[in-house]
Amino acid sequence: QVQLVESGGGLVQAGGSLRLSCAASGRSVSSYAMGWFRQAPGKEREFVAAISGSGGVTYYADSAKGRFTISRDNAKNTMYLQMKSLKPEGTAVYYCAATVRSIAAMRSDGMDYWGKGTLVTVSL
Repeated sequence: QVQLVESGGGLVQAGGSLRLSCAASGRSVSSYAMGWFRQAPGKEREFVAAISGSGGVTYYADSAKGRFTISRDNAKNTMYLQMKSLKPEGTAVYYCAATVRSIAAMRSDGMDYWGKGTLVTVSL
């Protein structure tokens, strides 16, 4: 019922910035908690950041704190991830996801909807 499409990935130099977008369609996701996950080759998918339906509550993985900012524009049915001071270890496929439950439900096996991902490559 909800489709999520990520965009904004690409190649960036270490220390640079990139902004990812996640456009939702099918219905409004304004009441859904949403988040970003990432998966590097050979690694399990890991949590990056989450945001409540209203945008009033955010949560970040330790690896993202201070460098990444999650936000959303419910009028546009879109979520964003602003990434700054990117590091090579940030190279991964980044996925957006949504859950009909609260932000407390943010885990890889607990989401209701997933995008197909966008690749971010951080070079030295």
